[in-house]
Amino acid sequence: MSSDNLKGKSALITGGSRGIGKETVLSLAAAGVDVAINYHNSDQAAQKTAEKAREFGVRAEIYKADVSKEDQAEAMVENIQSDFSHIDILVNNAGITRDKSFLKMTKMMWDEVLGVNLNGPFLITHALLPSMIDSGWGRVINVASVVGQTGNFGQANYSVTKGGLIAFTMTLAREVSRKGVTVNAVAPGFIETDMTKDIPDVALDGVKAMTPLGRLGKPEEVAAAISFLAGPDASYITGQVLPVNGGLYM
Repeated sequence: MSSDNLKGKSALITGGSRGIGKETVLSLAAAGVDVAINYHNSDQAAQKTAEKAREFGVRAEIYKADVSKEDQAEAMVENIQSDFSHIDILVNNAGITRDKSFLKMTKMMWDEVLGVNLNGPFLITHALLPSMIDSGWGRVINVASVVGQTGNFGQANYSVTKGGLIAFTMTLAREVSRKGVTVNAVAPGFIETDMTKDIPDVALDGVKAMTPLGRLGKPEEVAAAISFLAGPDASYITGQVLPVNGGLYM
């Protein structure tokens, strides 16, 4: 993306303190976007991400909230709308895993993942969408996953949420695109983040062997795709899923 091509816009990135979220914050900041950074646990990481974003000359503020909790999500959005005059770009990135084969998966593990990965995007999008529609311009970008397209052993809960985000993306695009708001998703493959660092090396070697590019992806590669979808060059793209998976799923 060229520098400052979104200057004057503001964005909320959920799960923005680390990994894909962090790199998305920095990518958008480099394009001139003021950024609201949501996080849940890591205060220090969130603050460091905000400090790096400010080096691009933009405003960057942090907001601690569990996006799966309605009261916290609503309070956070209210605070952000008070601090920023408008939010033009929403990146629904926050996500968790609770992996276990389905027969061993508990209802709590199921509910926790659906709460963050699906209810979170519902709550935040529902709160911010009206102002985007009123202004006649907006971008909603959902971070899905290749496993929402293929399924994955031990990830019935996670796969359901990411497949659900893809369906949500297409449905919402049909509803709001004529109002000036585009809705798209990115579907990362296996990326070098905290979610993959605990995967055994033998399993990662298998993933690399199945991936035509022969490696894991980098968070900044996903962030670049998100920033593209947020930018003016993607103004005629809506309801789409952009794969960032090294060819793992075609």
